[in-house]
Amino acid sequence: MKKNNTKKVEFSCIALKAKSVFLAGTFNDWNPESIPLKFATNGKWSTRLDLAPGRYEFKFIVDGQWCCEPGCEHEYKGCKKCCANEMGTMNRFIEVS
Repeated sequence: MKKNNTKKVEFSCIALKAKSVFLAGTFNDWNPESIPLKFATNGKWSTRLDLAPGRYEFKFIVDGQWCCEPGCEHEYKGCKKCCANEMGTMNRFIEVS
């Protein structure tokens, strides 16, 4: 059920060999186990969340390993969909309007 002032937002990643993928971010206090993604086809994992307008940072947890995007976990290098975090790596971010 959609809450007032929220929008359905899809989060997805490609993790061909993954056994499990979770989502953690500022929307769930970075809890690495509360939002599992479902496997679809061709290695795509996804979930949909109801989010209020705002800016959110997040990461995927693929088979227990935190990553900005599978295969893309290195120091921040100005990626357009990412922002630097205090650990010296990257977080993804999304703006919900």
